[in-house]
Amino acid sequence: MIAAVLPAVLILIYVFVKDRTEREPAGLLISLVLLGFVATVFAVIAETIGEIIFSFIPFSSEDRENFWKYLLVVGLSEEFFKYICMRFRTWNNKNFNCSFDGVVYAVFVSLGFALLENILYVFNGGLSTAIIRAFTAIPGHAAFGVFMGVFYTVAKRFKMQGNLVAASAFETVAVAIPTLIHGIYDYSTTLQTIWLFIFFIIALFIVAFIMIRHMSKQDAILHDEGAEGVPNEDIPVIQVPNDGPTSSVGHVIIEPTKHDPTKKLTNYRTGSNK
Repeated sequence: MIAAVLPAVLILIYVFVKDRTEREPAGLLISLVLLGFVATVFAVIAETIGEIIFSFIPFSSEDRENFWKYLLVVGLSEEFFKYICMRFRTWNNKNFNCSFDGVVYAVFVSLGFALLENILYVFNGGLSTAIIRAFTAIPGHAAFGVFMGVFYTVAKRFKMQGNLVAASAFETVAVAIPTLIHGIYDYSTTLQTIWLFIFFIIALFIVAFIMIRHMSKQDAILHDEGAEGVPNEDIPVIQVPNDGPTSSVGHVIIEPTKHDPTKKLTNYRTGSNK
């Protein structure tokens, strides 16, 4: 059990620590892990149906069948249900207010998925399976989650700006990119040479690690730019006093609006307030 669970827990802790701007509530994160379990169940059902459908499709070669099966049956089923569970829990959640949050949510639901899957595999295959999956499948699911979370955040940002078309497009990308990477990952395990698989997972893990570090450093509050009442009191405002029709000199005053609650301007030529 320890061998099955520990790799996922270590990655979860790492991602949690990288969330520096505003940590997510424990209850929310635990619920995402549990929803990852739910996604596993739905994915197994979808994959079973997909396997039956694919059995009726004549492919020209086993290699081609493997590619499309791992892409459309395995990859799409697993990433789609991960995304649906994550979106259901977080899309309208008030805690989804920072750019790194999407990565946290996607990794937690992905590793919830991987956790249950890993327990099943390890209890079936033993300690050797646990060791292999600790360096492949577990960080693999985390990496898929990183890509999902990055595009999920972009979709959220567009939604907050009122651009629903762009938001929908990036929601689609948030599923499509992890599905493609997942499909290639699984397909590479069927190839005769193991070196292509090793090269692919090393490159994948390095890119995901760099993305986590970058997104963590660039983490910032997501502002609802299209909403009324967005705080703008710190934005400098250029104000030009009107000295009347006889004025020959204009004065430009730059000051934050919060320092001028009465909105009165001083006439520096006469010393009066307008």
